[in-house]
Amino acid sequence: MTTGKFYNPEIETMERSELDSLIDERIRYTVNYAAENSLFYKKWFREHKINPSDIRSHEDLLELPIISGKTIRENQPPVKDDFGFRTVDWKEVFTIHETSGTSGTPKSFFLTWNDWERYAEKYARCFVSQGLGEQDRIVVCASYGMNVGANTMTLAARNLGMTMIPEGKCTFPVRVMDSYKPTSIVASVFKLLRLARRMKDNGLDPADSSIERLIIGGESFAEESRKYVAEIWNCDVYNNYGSTEGTMCGECTDSSGLHVPEDLVHLDVYDPGMDKFVKDGECGRLVLTTLLPVGAKSGNVLLNYDTEDTTVVLDRGECSCGRTHMKIMTPEREAETFWTSGTPFNRVNIEKGVFQRENMEYLTGEYEAFLYGGDDEEETTLRVSMECNDIQNCNKQVIEENFLRSFFAYKKNLESAYIDGRLNILFNYVKPGELELYRIKGRPKRIVDRR
Repeated sequence: MTTGKFYNPEIETMERSELDSLIDERIRYTVNYAAENSLFYKKWFREHKINPSDIRSHEDLLELPIISGKTIRENQPPVKDDFGFRTVDWKEVFTIHETSGTSGTPKSFFLTWNDWERYAEKYARCFVSQGLGEQDRIVVCASYGMNVGANTMTLAARNLGMTMIPEGKCTFPVRVMDSYKPTSIVASVFKLLRLARRMKDNGLDPADSSIERLIIGGESFAEESRKYVAEIWNCDVYNNYGSTEGTMCGECTDSSGLHVPEDLVHLDVYDPGMDKFVKDGECGRLVLTTLLPVGAKSGNVLLNYDTEDTTVVLDRGECSCGRTHMKIMTPEREAETFWTSGTPFNRVNIEKGVFQRENMEYLTGEYEAFLYGGDDEEETTLRVSMECNDIQNCNKQVIEENFLRSFFAYKKNLESAYIDGRLNILFNYVKPGELELYRIKGRPKRIVDRR
């Protein structure tokens, strides 16, 4: 149970030298556990003639393979007869989970009850760091099913004595807000904005509601969209980052980065070549390693798992909240990063341009973008479609100027390409409900590359 402003104060405030020692101890144990219990790692260590006991610290993880979702899928049915990353007997598996499978066969994960307890502790730490406790009633707008997020939050709420309103979707009746007076909601930026519009249509102002804080989970977002959501709801907005693989990082009330539960999951940031670590403060690929307490078991163990997200280690010192665990920048999905004219940009860069505050006098915030290739291979067209509250009175010139100023602020190479005609940017304005993404089932893609 929580103590004051910490869920597990002994661990969360541990001095860096002690925390690093604990991490290395758990790396040694977890590597040996994987080598003894995982079909994949048994074979890998044998084939590469590496003694698992030689892996003594996090730097030694560089000697081990980088695995990916593809590696997992290649070591489970239908490719293999068994699940190479399962590390307990079937009788010890409590639940089975799959990822969405948007990039092929879903990845399979096996959780013991102890895995669930560790997952729940990670989220409980996040909730406490954001000011949540037994006085709260929290609406969860995340699916209950093969994904672990909603169930993990529910277990964390139980540990904290919070009341859960497990809606699963954010299309619940507006009366829920008036009847149960929830104090918090977990949802994406766009779900929260849509809910706010429905409330206003029903005569309820989100800014005057019972909501004291909002938690955004499930996707990266622009700081401008966070600020707009905070303005609409008149409350603080925090960010959590989690995955079926077990990351679960969260912002504290300081809102200066996401704390990593370093005793339970180890994060390294690799350079593009995936052969060395980048320095703190530099952007790279986020690679995670499961950490088990000595003597513990787990249904799955991942060593050097490439999340295909990018991030930056911001700080390893003590935070103003008192926590000593490192902070990272909100991860961005590599799959949402696109290249043109030799320069990358992410979906978040588009979102930042859309959510410029002056633009929001005219826009709902809903958008989608498409990339097209011209006759000249070096010519690219980016078409940005934005949803207007009132398309007849939408100040397109203001919106476009604000978007371009924001989009090019840190992308001078793209600005040069735009000036000399190698990059065309077209703006499209639609009425509410007319974006293409509304006609597609599942999680919408905000950027589609049609080159």
